[in-house]
Formats: sequence, C-alpha cells, structure tokens
Amino acid sequence: MQKEGYTSHAPLYRGHGVPPEELVTYSPEDWWEDVEAAYDHLKNEGYEEIAVCGLSLGGVFSLKLGFSKPVKGIVSMCAPVRPKTEEAIKKGFLRYSKEYKNLEKKGSETIERELAKLKQTSMEPLYKLRQLMDEVRSELDLIYSPSFVVQARHDEMIDIESASIIYDAIETDDKEIKWYEHSTHVITLGDEKEQLHQDILQFLNELDWSN
Repeated sequence: MQKEGYTSHAPLYRGHGVPPEELVTYSPEDWWEDVEAAYDHLKNEGYEEIAVCGLSLGGVFSLKLGFSKPVKGIVSMCAPVRPKTEEAIKKGFLRYSKEYKNLEKKGSETIERELAKLKQTSMEPLYKLRQLMDEVRSELDLIYSPSFVVQARHDEMIDIESASIIYDAIETDDKEIKWYEHSTHVITLGDEKEQLHQDILQFLNELDWSN
C-alpha cells in the first residue's frame, strides 16, 4: 500500500518468524502489547487516522483494536472468533512446526525427534487463544468503524463460519463481507492475492479520510 500513498507499519509478534520452540514461550497478552505498541508508534509519528488490517490472529487483533482504539477502518482476513478445541490448537501448532522445520531443511529424523519433544511442551500459552477469541466475539457489537470481512472459502485452519459471525455482529452499517472461492487460510499468498490487494485498496480509498 506504500506505493498507493498509504504509510504502512507491520509489527512482528514476539515468537513469530523464529523456531516454534520460542513461539510457545509467549501468549496472546504479549502479542496484544506488540499490537498496541505498533498503533502507538504510528500515533507518535503523527498519524491521526489509522486503518487496521490483519490475517488470522492479526485479524482478531484488528477487530480488538476496532473496539479498543479509534480506527478509521478495519480489514479482518480469515479471523477466527469461534474457538477450536485445545486438541485442534495443538494439532495446528505441530503442523506449523513441521512445516517450519522442513523450511529449515532439517533431516526427517531430526524433525521427528524435535516434534516429539514439542509434543511434551506445555501449550498453555497457545490455549489462551480461546479466551482471546471469546473476548473479541463478545465485544464485536462495539465496532462502529467501516469494516471489510475477508474469508477464504477453502480455509483449512479455522471454522469459516467465523466470518459470518463477525459480519453479523459488527454494529456498523458500513460493512462488507467477501468470500474468496479459490483461496486457503494464508489468503495473502494464494491465487487470489492480487484481487485481494485490489479489494483492500478500494476499501481504503473509500474511507472518509480528512486529508
């Protein structure tokens, strides 16, 4: 969006983009602090009007910002607000861990050994994601900012009914939901990413910016 005249700031949550063993040492409370710090950074830089956009957990935090801070608009992408079971969360984390270790080009024996060790690790920080989803879902009717709800039809990671729950519960009349029929969870890297980029840009351009 930078080339379209929008200043963009994308925070990296603690424990993300690093080995999965580090991820489970942090919790949603830590990541929310990272989100607030990113918002405050833009404010301190002099930006008075801020639109927020996020994928998956980032989408949940974008919604939370929508009822916690003044925001110009909200884009939530494949955001889960219907909690999965603890077993499903653990299964998803282990799948992510295996993919990460494959990208590190570790041998299969090493990967299996490290995954076996991770299975014995406490997932309590990740299980707090369920509380976060419940909290955000219960406060959706406090969102009055223009909102664009994005959902991949073939999302393999979350309950896609979350998108309808979000859309129905948001209080603003200025809202839109769009289903991307050929996309999976990481919609920003999928076959419809260019269409997604255009749709988000159009949403941003239609917001009532003061300057």
